[in-house]
Parts: sequence; C-alpha cells; structure tokens
Amino acid sequence: MTDASRSPTPLNVPGKTPVRAVLDTNVVIAAHLSRNPHSPTVELLERWLAGEFVQLYSDDTLIELQEKFLERQIDPASADQYTANLLRFGEYVEVAPDQIQTVLVADPDDDLILTCALVSAATHIVTYDPHFDVLGGAYHSIPILDGLHFLYVVRGDTPPGR
Repeated sequence: MTDASRSPTPLNVPGKTPVRAVLDTNVVIAAHLSRNPHSPTVELLERWLAGEFVQLYSDDTLIELQEKFLERQIDPASADQYTANLLRFGEYVEVAPDQIQTVLVADPDDDLILTCALVSAATHIVTYDPHFDVLGGAYHSIPILDGLHFLYVVRGDTPPGR
C-alpha cells in the first residue's frame, strides 16, 4: 500500500453521498497478508487510497489494528505506511467510553467496530468476522458486508449471479 493523492471519483464528488466505512482489522490484515495483488481486500485498500470511499477509525480501532499488525508479523514498514495513510486520509471518529455498548458478547473488541460505525454515521461495516453474523447483516440499518461484497458497492458492480 503506497501513498496516493486524492482525486474526485463518482463516490466522493460534491453533492453525492460518500460511502463511509469502518473496516474491521481482519480486512486490513487480509490485504497485508495476501499474496494475490488482485485480491478484493488489496483492491479495497487501493480504492480507499484513491479516494473512492471514506475509511473511518477511532482510537480503539487504531490500537487494535496496531496490535494485530504485530501479532500477525506484518512487515513494519508496510504497517507504518498504512497507519500513516490512515491518519492522513482516514476520518477520525471520537468515541467516548460510555458510548460503547455490549452487543457482541463473544468478542468485546467487535463492539468497538460497531460503535465507531454508529457514532460516525457509517454507511457500511466491512468484516470477515463470523461474530457479526448474529446481527443478521446490519447494525442500526448499517449494512455489514464482507470485503468482496463491499468491493461491489465501491465499484458500483453487481455480484455475479444476480
């Protein structure tokens, strides 16, 4: 993931509602671990850097991401570059501790993703985590998608077979 300059695209031009997403750490880690330069998660991060959607993050989600970079032994230079891009191009969301509700008992860290999405008025939550399945595909009307299906949203594509 390299640094990129932003240019207007169909999803971030004035007058259009931008796509605003909270990416679970597993999506970002999947992109960094992928050996396929055409994987959906790699393409998602490239499209984010191109300004095709807004990536939302909070202190808690940033801390979790840093922990996962270390845990999964992601190349430090790559992790640092991604973090620098997130701080530069992402949208910071302030989440107060009293705003975090227990929703997904199986993994309290997942509640940080949900709260960040809710507080920031996200249009999408993107995750591969099966703990989110109990929510039935949405949280407070915010769609919960995996990386591939969110990529279809960003591209404006229709998934094959539909």
